[in-house]
Amino acid sequence: MTNIIEARGLVKRYGDLVALDRLDLDVPEGAVLGLLGPNGAGKTTAVSILTTLVEPDSGSISVAGVNALESPGQVRQRIGLAGQYAAVDEHLTGFENLDMIGRLYHLGRRRSKARARELLERFDLADAAHRPVKTYSGGMRRRLDLAGALVAEPPVLFLDEPTTGLDPRSRTGLWSVLRELVNRGTTLLLTTQYMEEADQLADDIVVIDHGRQIAHGTADELKTKVGGERIEVSLDSAADMAVARQVLDRFSVGDLRTEDLSLTVPVSGGTRSLGAVLRALEANGVEAKDVGLRRPTLDDVFLSLTGHEAGYDDEIAATVKRGGELQEVR
Repeated sequence: MTNIIEARGLVKRYGDLVALDRLDLDVPEGAVLGLLGPNGAGKTTAVSILTTLVEPDSGSISVAGVNALESPGQVRQRIGLAGQYAAVDEHLTGFENLDMIGRLYHLGRRRSKARARELLERFDLADAAHRPVKTYSGGMRRRLDLAGALVAEPPVLFLDEPTTGLDPRSRTGLWSVLRELVNRGTTLLLTTQYMEEADQLADDIVVIDHGRQIAHGTADELKTKVGGERIEVSLDSAADMAVARQVLDRFSVGDLRTEDLSLTVPVSGGTRSLGAVLRALEANGVEAKDVGLRRPTLDDVFLSLTGHEAGYDDEIAATVKRGGELQEVR
C-alpha cells in the first residue's frame, strides 16, 4: 500500500531541549494514524513540521508525493489542518468564515459560497450559519474549524487534538464526522491524548514520549503490552483482602496490585474470567462492593512503557495557535 505521508528521522531542537528525536512515521493512503502521547510529548511539533509550519533540524518528509522541505507550497495545496484551538473569526458568521477560506484558496465567489453552504449542512451547522461564531458552543466551533480545513477538499487531513475540551456528546459527534471523511477516502493523521479516541478512529497508532517513538501498533496491540484486560475488585472490609487476593491470584496473568480496599489483576478471557471470579469470590464468602472488567487506559500504557503517567511537561517545546498567530512555546 502506498504511503501518502512518510517522515524519516525527524529531529527538532529548541536550545538544549530535543522536542523530536529521530521520529519516523508512515501513513498509507486512506488510513488513519493516531499519534498518541501526553501533553508535551512532541505531537504538535510533529504536526507543525509535517504541515510545513515549522522546519525540522534534520530528517525528510513526503506528503501526497511531494517533498515537503523542497516544495512546502505544493504540500499546503494538498492538505487540511485543524489545530488544538479553533482558528475561526468569532466576529464573523459561520458562513462568512467558510466563504472567506474559500476565497483565500482562490475557489472563486460562486464556488466559495456553494462550498460554505455544503459544509455547514454536512457539519450540522446550517441553522447557525448566519450567527456570529462568538455565539457558538465549543463543539460547534470545533466542527466549524474542521469544516474550514476541508473547504479545498484536501486528500490529507491533519488534526491536532481535535476533541480536547469537548463534552462527551460533542466528541462522539465529531468522531462520526471523521469516520465519514475516512470512508470517503481522506487520509487522516490524528494526535490525541485519549486512548478511547485512538481506539475509535485509528487504524494504526504511534506512541511518542519526549519526542521519541516508544510503541507502535493497533489499539489492541498496545493494550496487550500493558496486560490486556483487567478485573478490579472493591471490598467493604479489610478482613476480606487476604481471601480475595488468593482468589484473584488464580486468574492472574501478571502482577496483582492493591490499593486501600481495591485489587486489580490482569486477566485473559474477558467476560468469562469475570464470571469465574464472581463465582469464586461468592464461594469463598467474599462480599465485593464492586467488581468490573476494564481495558487499559492511556495512563496505563504510559505507566507501563515509560514508568510515568501521562501528564503535562512544561519544558517541551511545541507550536500552538494563539490569537491566530503561530508562536513557539519554550
